[in-house]
Amino acid sequence: MLVSWNWLRDYVPLDVTPTEFADRLMMAGLNHESTEPYGADFVVDLEVTSNRPDCLGHLGIAREAALLFQQPLRVPQPELSEQGEAASTAVRVDIEAPDLCRQYSARLIRGVRIGPSPAWLAVRLQSLGIALINNVVDATNYVLMECGQPLHAFDYSALAGGRIVVRRARTGERLTAIDHKVYELDPTMCVIADAERPVALAGVMGGAESEVQTTTRDLLIEAAEFSPLSVRATARKLKLHSPSSYRFERGIDAAGIDWASRRCCELILRSGGGQLAPGQVFAGSAPSERPPVTLRLSQLPRILGIDVPVERVQQILEGLGCVELRRGPGSISVAAPSWRRDLIREIDLVEEVARVHGYDKIPEDTRVPMVASHRSESDRVHATVRATLAAAGLDEALTLSMVSERSAECFSPWTDAAPLAADTPILEGADRLRRSLIPSLIAARQSNESKQNPDAALFEVAKIYLRQPAGLPREQWTIGLVVGGDYFQAKGLVTALLRALHVASTPAEQSVSMPLLDISRSIALVLEGEPLAFIGELSALGMRQSELRARASIAEINLELLVRHARLIPQHAPLSNFPVVTRDLNLVVDESVRWTDLETTVRSTVGPLLESLEFREVYRDPAKDGADKKRLLFTLTLRASDRTLTNEEADNVRVAVVAAAHSQLSAKLLEG
Repeated sequence: MLVSWNWLRDYVPLDVTPTEFADRLMMAGLNHESTEPYGADFVVDLEVTSNRPDCLGHLGIAREAALLFQQPLRVPQPELSEQGEAASTAVRVDIEAPDLCRQYSARLIRGVRIGPSPAWLAVRLQSLGIALINNVVDATNYVLMECGQPLHAFDYSALAGGRIVVRRARTGERLTAIDHKVYELDPTMCVIADAERPVALAGVMGGAESEVQTTTRDLLIEAAEFSPLSVRATARKLKLHSPSSYRFERGIDAAGIDWASRRCCELILRSGGGQLAPGQVFAGSAPSERPPVTLRLSQLPRILGIDVPVERVQQILEGLGCVELRRGPGSISVAAPSWRRDLIREIDLVEEVARVHGYDKIPEDTRVPMVASHRSESDRVHATVRATLAAAGLDEALTLSMVSERSAECFSPWTDAAPLAADTPILEGADRLRRSLIPSLIAARQSNESKQNPDAALFEVAKIYLRQPAGLPREQWTIGLVVGGDYFQAKGLVTALLRALHVASTPAEQSVSMPLLDISRSIALVLEGEPLAFIGELSALGMRQSELRARASIAEINLELLVRHARLIPQHAPLSNFPVVTRDLNLVVDESVRWTDLETTVRSTVGPLLESLEFREVYRDPAKDGADKKRLLFTLTLRASDRTLTNEEADNVRVAVVAAAHSQLSAKLLEG
C-alpha cells in the first residue's frame, strides 16, 4: 500500500517525520518497505497483511496513525446538492445472483463535463503511480485510494434500458474490457449487465462499450459489495487482476459503500459540474449488525504477562472504532467496527490491545503461565504412522491436492463417483480434487527415477476427497505409499503399521481387480466390514502407463479407520528367559491358496507358543507336485514363557500344524 504523506495529513495532524511514522506502524504490525521523496511529498510503502483490508486506503492508515499517536481523526463529510428528477425514475437495479453480490448502489449525474482532473488531485494520484485518465475516472481512483472502496463510472447513455442487472454470465458471452481485450465468460462469473448484454466484470474491470469518454454527459456511479470468492475466481481464471479485484478479494467495508458513493459524486461535481439526481437506487440487503465481542480483563495478564490499565484498554478499543455495549465487573463487551472484519473473538481484542499499547512494553523476562497441551488420539496415530514408515526407510512426500483428469481417473479404489472439478486449476491442467494419493506418489517416484534416484520409497499422509450423493465431499485422511520391489514389500509395511498401532482385529483379505495393478498380486484388506487398505504390485501395463523402469508396489490405507481401531496405551510384556525352538515346514498346496490363508491356520493352531512365523519362499515343480500346485516354505519360532520347550513338544506342534493345514487347506507335507 503506497501512502502519500501529504494526503495522509489531511485526515490526521502528525507532528512526526515519515520515518518515525513508519517505525511506529511497523511495530504495530504494518511492515515498512520503503519511503521515497516525490516532489514536496513523501511516498511510504507499507506491507498490508491479508487480514487488514481496512488499511488498503489512506483513511484506514489514518485511523491507525490517529490511534497510535493519539491524534484526532478527520473524516471528510461529502456535501451534495441534488436536483431534478429522482434517480429511480431513470435507473433500475436488479440483483439476480445475491450470492455473488450482497448490495448494489447506483447514483445518476447528468450534464457532466469530461476533462482533466484538478492539479491537487492529479498530483496525489501520480505520486502513487496511478495514470491519469479524466476527471471522472480519476475521481473513482481517488476514492479507491482514499477509503479502499472500488467504484465504477458508466456512460449512462450506453446502458440499454437504463438498467443494471447483476447476474451470472451466460455460456458463450463475451466482454471487451477497458483494456480492449476480449474475454470469454462462463456461468461461474458475475457480470454487470444492462437490458441486453454484459457491460462489466463485477469487481474486476469495466467494459469498453460503456466506459467514460470525452463525449459522455450522463454518468451512473456504481458502488457495490461483491463476493470475495467470486471476484478471486474470475480474476484468476481470466488472468485479469486490478486494484479493485485486489480489494474485493480481501473484503471491503460493507457499511462504507454509501459514503464512498457520495464522496465520488462530490469530487465529480466539483471538477466536472453537472446535476446529481436525488436519491440512490439500491438493491440487496444492508449489512447486519456485528455480534458483540467480550474482553475479560483478566485475560490480558494471563496471555500478555502484563497488566494494562482499564482506562488504556477503553481508550484503545474506542480508538479502534469499537462501540462499547456493556461493561461488567472485569469485562467489556463491544461491537467491532464495520471496517474491522477480523475482530470476531476475544483473542483478537487481546492482540489489538497488545500491538497498540506496544509490544516493546512487554518485558522479555515476563512469565506467562503455560499449560501442557494434550495431543488427540488422531495426532498420536499420525505421529506413530510417520515414525514407523520413516524407520522403515521411506521418505515423506508432499503432493498437491489438485491433479489432472488423467491422474484422477487412473486409480480410485475408494469410490466410483466422479472426482470433484474446480473452476480454476491450481496448475495448468490440474483441476480435479484427488480421490487417491497413489497417482501423485507414482509420479514423484518416476520423477526421482528420471533424476538417477531409482530407490525412492515414498509415503504421504493427507486427505483425499470423495464425492457424496448430497452435500459436501467426504475428506478422508489417507496413507499412501509406493516402494520398489514386489507386493510383499508393500504388504509388510502395512502389517508393520497395524502392529505399531496394536490393532487387535486381523483384517480379512479379498481379491480385487484395480487399474495399474497385477490382478494376481493385489488384495484389499477389510477390517470389521470396512475397507481398510488396498495393496498391490504394478502390472506391466501399469509400469508402462506410469513410465517407471523398476518394479514398484503401492498401498493405500484408510487412516481414519486405523485411528478408530488403534490401541494407544502401551502394553508391557516381560521378556522370556527361556530359549527358542525352530521348525521348518515345506507344504504343497493348491495354487489358489494364499500365504495369508496358511498364516491364519498356523497362528490359530499354535497359539501362545508361537513367537514368530516367517515366510521363506514359494517354489513350483509341476513335474513332481502336479499342475496348479506350489510349495510354501516357512519357519516356526516357538518359545514358552515359563519353561524350556523340549524337542518332543516342538515336534507335536509341527504335527498339529501339518494336520490343520491338511484338513483346512488340503496341504501336504513335503518330506526330505
